[in-house]
Amino acid sequence: MGAFSIWHWVIVLVVVLVLFGGKGKISSLMGDFGKGLKSFKKGMKDEEGEKKLGAETTDAGEQPKSIQAEEVEVVDASNLKNDKAASS
Repeated sequence: MGAFSIWHWVIVLVVVLVLFGGKGKISSLMGDFGKGLKSFKKGMKDEEGEKKLGAETTDAGEQPKSIQAEEVEVVDASNLKNDKAASS
């Protein structure tokens, strides 16, 4: 039969049909990718503009806001194992 069996050709045919078949799937995927990339670039420009604007407002005398840290209780896992073993 050659290098490929019938099942190899069926799989190749299915992959080709999925990728290139029906109503321009590849072109619609690439269009969506382009829109996403354009949106990303626009967001990056907006962020850079906000940074520049933020630098101007802090120079004008406004204090930047600080973020307060929350206290977190640390639990020792070895004590939990010993407590479970003792209660059994």
